[in-house]
Amino acid sequence: MQTVRDIMTTNVEFCTPLDNIYEVAVKMKDLNVGAIPICEDDKLIGMITDRDLVVRGYAEKHSGSFEVTKVMSDHLITVKPDTSLEEASRIMSEKQIRRLPVVENGQLVGIVALGDLAVNQMSDESAGHALSEISEPTHPTH
Repeated sequence: MQTVRDIMTTNVEFCTPLDNIYEVAVKMKDLNVGAIPICEDDKLIGMITDRDLVVRGYAEKHSGSFEVTKVMSDHLITVKPDTSLEEASRIMSEKQIRRLPVVENGQLVGIVALGDLAVNQMSDESAGHALSEISEPTHPTH
């Protein structure tokens, strides 16, 4: 059985509560990523996505110096490194999330993204199902 540890991205870049939303946006741009974990004292305390920056930050007329802790999501769904790929896919599908922080003893040890599942041959079907569930609108659009 393959686990999250087999496919997760390790050495994940992160920001701290001392960073502001401008610094997070620059890091996202430099790393070409859409989400950055927020860690304090080696503990994962939140995640901030490019969408969070727009919706909770700039669209609310907050400046670039606005605190990341007021924009980040802090009710996180996480998995352990020994979580099966099928379980990770199920969680991503049910919770409609594209990235799962991987945590061990409260510390961030990696991230598994939907793309990681999609390129893994053993989980192609699970990833496809997760993507279709995540991409499904929760309410009609006009």
